[in-house]
Amino acid sequence: MITIITEKPSVAREIAVMVGATEKKDGYLTGNGYFVTWALGHLIGLGMPEDYGITGFDKASLPILPNPFLLTVRKDNKDKGCSADTGALKQLKIIEELFNNSDSIIEATDAGREGELIFRYIYQYLKCNKPFKRLWISSLTEKAIKQGFDNLKDGNEFDGLYLAAQARSRADWLVGINATQSLCIAAGNGVYSLGRVQTPTLALICKRYLENASFPVKNYWQIQLSHNKDLIDFKSISKIKWEDKKLAGDALKATQRSQTAIVTSVATKNVTEQPPLLFDLTGLQKEANKKLNLSAEETLNISQSLYEQKFITYPRTASKYIPEDMWAEIPSLVRALQKSKNIKQTLFQMKWGRFNKRIVNDLRVTDHHGLLITDKIPSALNAKENAVYNMIAFRLLEAVSQPCIKEITDLDLQVLYYDFTAKGCKIIEAGWRAIKGSFSDDDTAPVLDLPQLKKDSDLKIKEYCVLEKKTKPPVLYTEADLLSAMESAGNNVENEDERKVLQNIGIGTAATRAAIIETLFARDYIHRDKKSLVPTEKGLMVYELVKDHKIADVAMTAQWELALQKIENNQSDAGTFQKEMENYASSIANELLQTSIAQNNLPKIICPKCKSQELIIRDKIVKCPDETCSWVQFRNVCGVQIAVVDIESLVSKGKTSLIKGMKSKAGKMFNAYIVLNDNAQTSFEFAKNKSFKSNGKKA
Repeated sequence: MITIITEKPSVAREIAVMVGATEKKDGYLTGNGYFVTWALGHLIGLGMPEDYGITGFDKASLPILPNPFLLTVRKDNKDKGCSADTGALKQLKIIEELFNNSDSIIEATDAGREGELIFRYIYQYLKCNKPFKRLWISSLTEKAIKQGFDNLKDGNEFDGLYLAAQARSRADWLVGINATQSLCIAAGNGVYSLGRVQTPTLALICKRYLENASFPVKNYWQIQLSHNKDLIDFKSISKIKWEDKKLAGDALKATQRSQTAIVTSVATKNVTEQPPLLFDLTGLQKEANKKLNLSAEETLNISQSLYEQKFITYPRTASKYIPEDMWAEIPSLVRALQKSKNIKQTLFQMKWGRFNKRIVNDLRVTDHHGLLITDKIPSALNAKENAVYNMIAFRLLEAVSQPCIKEITDLDLQVLYYDFTAKGCKIIEAGWRAIKGSFSDDDTAPVLDLPQLKKDSDLKIKEYCVLEKKTKPPVLYTEADLLSAMESAGNNVENEDERKVLQNIGIGTAATRAAIIETLFARDYIHRDKKSLVPTEKGLMVYELVKDHKIADVAMTAQWELALQKIENNQSDAGTFQKEMENYASSIANELLQTSIAQNNLPKIICPKCKSQELIIRDKIVKCPDETCSWVQFRNVCGVQIAVVDIESLVSKGKTSLIKGMKSKAGKMFNAYIVLNDNAQTSFEFAKNKSFKSNGKKA
């Protein structure tokens, strides 16, 4: 017998059909000499400090450097991580019995770093020594699965991938556990979380937010002229940006005395825009965030669902290319889209005899090729799935289309002694941009064709006006922007030598960046303000504490990602990397334990009920330390985190500022003040003087 183990039951069912294992059992399928079972994700993981006999946060226990690392069955979150998940235990027992009753194993977990880790941790935990082969596929179509079984690889070929996955897992544990416990001990109030990738990502968001908040916005003025020639309307704008409104007004009056502008320069050039490459996962997440307002995690989950329904290839890819031997399949994939109602019409834009081979590059294909559709065309997807699928399908059509050729014209004008400029764009050959009919990356920027003009010719001015503008601060990160910053972190390192080494190295991986961003939300470090990512009071506090430490350094994290890549490619030793991580975990623990936090300058607030004790201010509650008094105010009221300044106002003035965006139990949004009565009880006060008791509890 042979046991095939997958990550999810849905994948197991697809493979079971292919190998003839059609008999359903509890936790597996069997038949035709096969057992087909599944891992339910990370069944086995690294043990927590309590598994080493370390309970609570104890300064004397730090740094915690396991030797050896213990593997444990996944814990039940509902039980505060104290006992193994019963479902995980049950499935693990089934896997163990199947392994024992098999001659060999086929590893069919997702073909990537984390999929490798899921299988190897189970294999290691069960002390299994049966030989195993690796099924390495990029889609779940019948054809791909059959090809994969025809080309099973020896499991040992992926030892480098496993060692890199194990090194990543241990590094995250060493840094996360030691840094988190050290900061919590040093802070003494509340629970904080730090991580190898999580913390530099938070640092990116906080740094950008503070740059935005401190940016000195200044007004400036420009003169805009309107023209018409050969029935074409266009505008020109002054090169000078006046910081004084009066001077701009004076310049306007001067230019109004002249009815014409003189053409001083006409420069025309042809620009060739190559089509975009295929999506990798991060590229898809960025596009879906910009165009569909989907979070990175939503896009990952949707694309995973499309993959499991056999509509697209494996989504957790970091490549935008395909290998040479796949090129022959591309025309049939494009033809298959004739079955799609949404995309069928677009195929008329395709030049069938002239497909662009720019996406073919054997050297740039990593574990998986760029995202492709399969020849199975969906007919009934939900709205979000349909939108993401269409993105992937249209990107394929764009990628194999011809370049777009534009004629760009830069026009310089002069009125009196003031210089003006205008830019024109004419489409010579639409190429790939005809697929969606979008001729600019900025949807708001129209393609403007200027009239034929010659140097030294006169151009009439129809209208004159002064435009008031403002200097723009660095924009807050959206998820799309943050994914870009994480992906290209190494390119933005200040030190030139480091930047050369880390070029094109990001922090996190395509498969993990969504989870990192979601962790920051879960820790209450960031929140969304429309599409922007904004740090919370807690997130800013953590950033202020760690910003000068190496744990917040994007360059160091990128160095670690580079080291993991080298381990995966058998170019570096995993043991040496782990030793470096242990040394780092020790140093960061010592650094953070010596951090002078001074309660982050929290105000001293006397309890409004007993009038004697100083309130304890935590992330989730503010409370009186006197148990007989027991006054408490929850920080999260109807879904809104109440700032410390409002707590201070509530106690000292009896009223907070207007708290916006709260949500009632019925799901209705409302704004209200939180007020304190003479008995130290809180209630809401509305603009119309309605009020009801809240007692500081969440809705």
